Amino acid sequence: MKTENSPVWPKWLADLSRLLPIRSQFAVSGEIRDLVMVPSPQGPMPVPLLHALWLQLKGKGYSFMLVHDPVDGIRVFPSDPETVATAHGALPDSGLESGRNTVQMAGTLIDVMRSLTRLRNTRAAMVMDFASRLTADAGSLATAERSFFIACEKLSLEAAPALPPGSDGGPLFNPVVWLLNRAQDLPSWLLLDSERVSTVHVSLPDFDTREIAAHMLADRFGGRDSATPDVMRSFGRSFASGTDGMTLQAMTDVASLAYRNEFRIDQLDDALRAFKIGRVDNPWKGLSLRQKIGSAIPTIEDRLKGQSQAVTKSVDILMRSVMGLTGAQSRGNSARPRGVLFFAGPTGVGKTELAKALTRILFGDENAYIRFDMSEFAQEHSSARLLGAPPGYVGYDAGGELTDAVRQRPFSLVLFDEIEKAHPRILDKFLQILEDGRLTDGQGGTTYFSEAVIVFTSNLGIYVRSEDGRSNVQNVRSGDPYEQVERKVREAIARHFRETLSRPEILNRIGENVVVFNFITPPVAQMIFEGMLKNVVDRVMSEHGAELDIPQPVQADLAAWCTADLSNGGRGIGNQMEQCLINPLARAMFRLPGNLAGTRIQITRATVEEMVFSVELEVRA
Repeated sequence: MKTENSPVWPKWLADLSRLLPIRSQFAVSGEIRDLVMVPSPQGPMPVPLLHALWLQLKGKGYSFMLVHDPVDGIRVFPSDPETVATAHGALPDSGLESGRNTVQMAGTLIDVMRSLTRLRNTRAAMVMDFASRLTADAGSLATAERSFFIACEKLSLEAAPALPPGSDGGPLFNPVVWLLNRAQDLPSWLLLDSERVSTVHVSLPDFDTREIAAHMLADRFGGRDSATPDVMRSFGRSFASGTDGMTLQAMTDVASLAYRNEFRIDQLDDALRAFKIGRVDNPWKGLSLRQKIGSAIPTIEDRLKGQSQAVTKSVDILMRSVMGLTGAQSRGNSARPRGVLFFAGPTGVGKTELAKALTRILFGDENAYIRFDMSEFAQEHSSARLLGAPPGYVGYDAGGELTDAVRQRPFSLVLFDEIEKAHPRILDKFLQILEDGRLTDGQGGTTYFSEAVIVFTSNLGIYVRSEDGRSNVQNVRSGDPYEQVERKVREAIARHFRETLSRPEILNRIGENVVVFNFITPPVAQMIFEGMLKNVVDRVMSEHGAELDIPQPVQADLAAWCTADLSNGGRGIGNQMEQCLINPLARAMFRLPGNLAGTRIQITRATVEEMVFSVELEVRA
């Protein structure tokens, strides 16, 4: 489909027409339920596939089509009285009014097909609509089904082209046209063993076709009458770009949705988003979200200590998302995820914690994020868990964990933890998410990620392979300047994707959204310790109604024990606090008699002997 001024027949339909002199049957598969853009004296016109097929055959001198489906049996197409009379005159004994199903009428159906393909004075075609539903399994046919398809194969070889009197051109077959969702829905031997059967694929509409459709559908958007030619050209290109991978029918549905919800020409992105995710409202444009993100940095830094660079960069990306500028440097692609973040750095420094904090800001609940531990996807076959098993495999009906979750909650933060542990083939799935904002599951359904924030976490770059390749050596250390940590970690990440995985395209999709976290320094460790200590005090109050008092000398001892080793970051501090304080505190409180509500519990002393920590308590009313 070149331009509005020079429309042409779709390739699949032109191929079918070209092969009519040498092929007796056609297996037409693909987008058979979509509209088809065909040329007409008034310009391009979208019509159903059956109508498009008829227009092409009519131009070749065909008088009618017989259309069969498993529900209604056989009917004449088109259904006007003159054409019906022509069909009955050409096939007087065909039993065209039969309404029986395929299994019961298999013999009659073959007779009709045989009679039609042997016509010498009339050109006609037999269309087997919903042919994918003729069998439950094309690879395992029942006896009656097998006999039917063997007869069809024999018919394809016995048929001969005819040249009715007065016809233009050479002889043409009266073809049998199978309309299929997938070519494999017919027995493979029917397609492979008969050279008279040709396979034709109906593809999704290309950009030019979608652009023509966009201009035809523009009247359903408000403001069309006052739009300038430049605005309309931009609208056509944007509509065509935004519907990549979609059918013409889907474009029509987008336009209908726009009409019902009074979207204007300049609100095309909103109409596309509403169609893809099924929600007309757009939380990303809410004033409250903009206010929350505007004041987010102090809130997050109060929770996440010592990571001001990571927090600032992450919030910048959220601001970009709210302003609708994600991917603004790319022409016309608004389908990418709202934001992409790649959190890298040492373990226990707050990568997951920051993801939770961002989720709370965006969606009001830090547990609202969708998390996947990528260490569970180290095997290639585990991709079926994410996307769903393909047809014919166990779990096909269950769907994919990722695609189902995002389809149910399109406005979400999706966290892929420890991404480097996933199988490289699974990483390839993220290319489509990051570039096109969509993913096709095992059942063929499309899930859109255009309203989601994607967060990857990784420990890449902290350790690297030694020069001899035999062991891991530490690449960056606590105490290194942050600028050096960031540079070395980013270099290591780049080497991993380019050299180890040979997938630089994934890194290119992530771009400059790599956020490197710093090591936990002693001052930051002290702040983390104090925050955790406060949490312990608060928990004792909420659980027992008792005030826990920890004098400064005891706090100093606990801090020394908990922050002695910072190699595991804040998580390591928390683990040490369990060993040094929480476990011995629980042991000592367990031995206290009576109800502790309203009391004041003071830790008078904390000790360690042979790696066993203990605390001494004094309880006051």
